[in-house]
Amino acid sequence: MQRWWHYLTPGPAQAATGLACLGVGMQRGRLPVVGPRTLDRWVAVVVTSGSGWYTARDGSRRPVAAPSVLWLRPGVPHHYAPDGGGWSESFVDFTGPGLAGYAELGLLPQEDLVPLLAADSAQRVVARIAGACRRGGPLVDAEAGAAVHELLVELHRQRADLDPRGAPVLEALRRDAFLPLPVAEHARRAGLTVAGLRRAVRAVGEAGPKEYLLAVRLSEAKLLLAAGELPVAAVARRVGYPDPAYFTRLFTRRVGVAPSVFREREYRGGLPPRAGTEGLRTTD
Repeated sequence: MQRWWHYLTPGPAQAATGLACLGVGMQRGRLPVVGPRTLDRWVAVVVTSGSGWYTARDGSRRPVAAPSVLWLRPGVPHHYAPDGGGWSESFVDFTGPGLAGYAELGLLPQEDLVPLLAADSAQRVVARIAGACRRGGPLVDAEAGAAVHELLVELHRQRADLDPRGAPVLEALRRDAFLPLPVAEHARRAGLTVAGLRRAVRAVGEAGPKEYLLAVRLSEAKLLLAAGELPVAAVARRVGYPDPAYFTRLFTRRVGVAPSVFREREYRGGLPPRAGTEGLRTTD
């Protein structure tokens, strides 16, 4: 049996950033049974090889096979162990006020056991946390906390149980985002019900189709306003809002300032490429 653990005690300032890493470890072999026990923090246990079992919340024993991740959540008892041949695992303990947002995005799943397509990318993130802990220094809490954000994204990206239509549905929403269409019409175009569209969008880490469309539209509106080439009413129509007054209210509520104020603050002149395009636009 091989084991390496390290615990951190971040202060209030680190917690205020949204996520704080409390510990990291890597171990393999015939590991002892864990629990039954209850923790006050989240733990992601990434099983990279081997198999075992865990006791579900309904009391039944479920099989665990690599690659997968066991989500240990605060206040919920857990009990698990590898089979007789042992397994390899990495774990990261974390907490913080940012967890509510990640749960809303679906990056903290309701399931206790989630199968993975692969564990390599998550392992690289865990290795960076371990490296930061070994080096120590004044930035270790910040380095480890930043890596927890990335770990949650990677574990979601590698889920093997999500609807594979999520990515193409998101691409279709992005393509049609500036058409003045209700969510129901976007769902019909994708061949889904509204509920099915919502599930597909949440599968790729977005809060929902309405929120995603709003974010795409407002990002484009900011780009157009910063370029300063169109009046606010024209910008509103370009991003899918025929009523400029409604667009102004929506923009102000979400961004914090009116479109005209945003333009005054951000004006750069000349429209750059949209996100995802290569290079920079040049002017004579």
